[in-house]
Amino acid sequence: MQSYDLAFVLLLVAGLQVKHFVCDGPLQTLGMVQSKSHYGRPLGLAHAAIHALGTAVVLAVAGFGAKLVLVLAVIEFLIHYHVDFAKENFLKWTGWTTRDAPFWWTFCADQGLHQLTYLLLAWLALRP
Repeated sequence: MQSYDLAFVLLLVAGLQVKHFVCDGPLQTLGMVQSKSHYGRPLGLAHAAIHALGTAVVLAVAGFGAKLVLVLAVIEFLIHYHVDFAKENFLKWTGWTTRDAPFWWTFCADQGLHQLTYLLLAWLALRP
């Protein structure tokens, strides 16, 4: 059974969090945001694919093998896409906007689920 240094584990999770900032911030376009509530739209899929690619880069740089990197990137893609789709459609259904406090609760829940995904991915990557 392989054991990992705590610093390595924390850096892995931090790398995934930085990746999330870059992919959900500077690399996300208005078109991607507008497409996320429509299942299967190319720009919504592209947004999730950018996250998956970023996750693959972080995991590869951390030294994980190609098969594991590919599997975890696919998991990232599927979870990220469906969390975003659910959030956007929930907001449409409720009619909440940035002026409504529950909008921000929903936004924070979405971001929290993404962060929990990174803990899951790190756990899957590091388990024997």
